[in-house]
Amino acid sequence: MITTVTKRAQTVVPAAIRERYGIKGGDSLEWIDDGQIIKVIPIPQDPVEALQGCARGEGLLERLLESRREDRDRE
Repeated sequence: MITTVTKRAQTVVPAAIRERYGIKGGDSLEWIDDGQIIKVIPIPQDPVEALQGCARGEGLLERLLESRREDRDRE
């Protein structure tokens, strides 16, 4: 997708991108320049809510419990 930067240095986020990432008017975007590539990251209104459930299926509870068992066995 290609957009144009206006004389006032503004551009449009393509509709497909807005829909996919739930970007609405008034939302914040972070621009990251690593020297070779510019990345645009949408910043959610509530970051904690946005992360809720993101680790589901990773088996984190089981790994934590196993680590605690190993710690107990070493004592």
